[in-house]
Amino acid sequence: MKPGRVVASFDSATGMLRALSRFLHGRDVPLIGQGPAAAEPWAVALSGAANRLPRALKERAYAASGWAEAVPLRRVGGIRSGELARWVTGHYPRRRSDVAFVGSANGALMHLCAALGAPWLPQTLLIPVRRHGVHPDEPRADLRRTQEAGRALLAANPDLVLHQMHDANQDRLMIAGMSYFRVKWRRLPAAYRHHLEQTLAPGATLVVADCALRWPVTRVGPRHVYQHGAPGGATPEEYRHGGPRVAAYLRRYGSPHRRWDYPEADGESPEAEWGFEPELLADLRELAARNGWRLARMSFAEPERLSPVVADLYREWYRRRGLPADRLLAECFLLLEPWWTLRSGSVPYWMVFNSEPSRASLDAYLDAAGPFEEIRLLLFSHGVESVGLATIGQWRETLARATKLGVFTGVDTRAYPRDFAGLARAHRELARIRATVPMPLPMRWEAAEKILTDRDELRWDVEEPTGAPGRSERPEPERP
Repeated sequence: MKPGRVVASFDSATGMLRALSRFLHGRDVPLIGQGPAAAEPWAVALSGAANRLPRALKERAYAASGWAEAVPLRRVGGIRSGELARWVTGHYPRRRSDVAFVGSANGALMHLCAALGAPWLPQTLLIPVRRHGVHPDEPRADLRRTQEAGRALLAANPDLVLHQMHDANQDRLMIAGMSYFRVKWRRLPAAYRHHLEQTLAPGATLVVADCALRWPVTRVGPRHVYQHGAPGGATPEEYRHGGPRVAAYLRRYGSPHRRWDYPEADGESPEAEWGFEPELLADLRELAARNGWRLARMSFAEPERLSPVVADLYREWYRRRGLPADRLLAECFLLLEPWWTLRSGSVPYWMVFNSEPSRASLDAYLDAAGPFEEIRLLLFSHGVESVGLATIGQWRETLARATKLGVFTGVDTRAYPRDFAGLARAHRELARIRATVPMPLPMRWEAAEKILTDRDELRWDVEEPTGAPGRSERPEPERP
């Protein structure tokens, strides 16, 4: 199976990989979060037409688009991790850099990489697995139906760990016909080793992006866990035990259930989408020592902890270049555009999702950073009025904090959260920003590292090329 047909195009890691790699090739992203084929005029027209469908048909069309990408159960055992790794590295140009990143997916990290002209190799990819006959509110049935496929995948790929994720809140439409197999490399694949050795010179820095977020799971096998829900609007306790918000949500969608019957959690694990699996560190240490690189472990407690750090780094970078730093671009999930961020002179602030906690994190940043003249907001539409979804009215309150211009970008407020044409519309509206600035030369890693290591949100552990571990002056990040 071709890796491009195995990995989900609608996933955060894939969208971020495409956005960053296209930036490093000197290109923007015609359809944000999607591949080049999806940017063809017919695809854009179809997404616009889908917005005009009745609600039920619109939801079915959205679910069908994901189902069409999913791997049939019988073919999961034919997936090979080495081919997936070669597919990842094939996105990037072959050129030297004084820094590269490996590890957790993170939208703010993509903007850091763009500023530095550096590649990022994801530890985690999403493989959507097609299956039938499972109600989205019955996670036990999902595990029973797919457990054999999970065993086949792991037997064929001893270098992977499987984090099977079932989020009946935010992924309701997609999981009606598929299961989410998130795989993490626990051993460094050969394609990653080769790419890094072609990219980094002796004395360069290899940075491990280490998101420390953990989540309740059920242990299925030695390298297989089943994750109950995901970060966003609902809490781990609501996924496990239900509550008034969950019951109201399920009633709204006509479910026969009033809570989710997940397999009993028996521990915690690195979060499936965002968390870093530390078993990979041994291979990274060996590779860095052999090539004379510094190995830096940049740890943060949860994904959005990196967002204010990178936003402030951009503001400082703009000021040093004599540019204003009063235009904010707030991005959401896989809706991010490094090329137009820099071309428009915008400060990027990335949010995990369109939920109330993410809106609160953006508001907290605005409280700390002071006013911005312009605020533009991208919102990802997942098709569901999920528990904890921030409403358009709430987002308008955030936009009202701009002193001159606060606008939705690419968002049809009447269709949200079923605004499936927003992927194309967002790019079109970003490209229409009138005041633009020249694309800068990459920021020097030494300057960026100094800014980053001064931030309390991050912990740094550095091992120099001699192999002697550096000492971090930052405390261990708070674990959620």
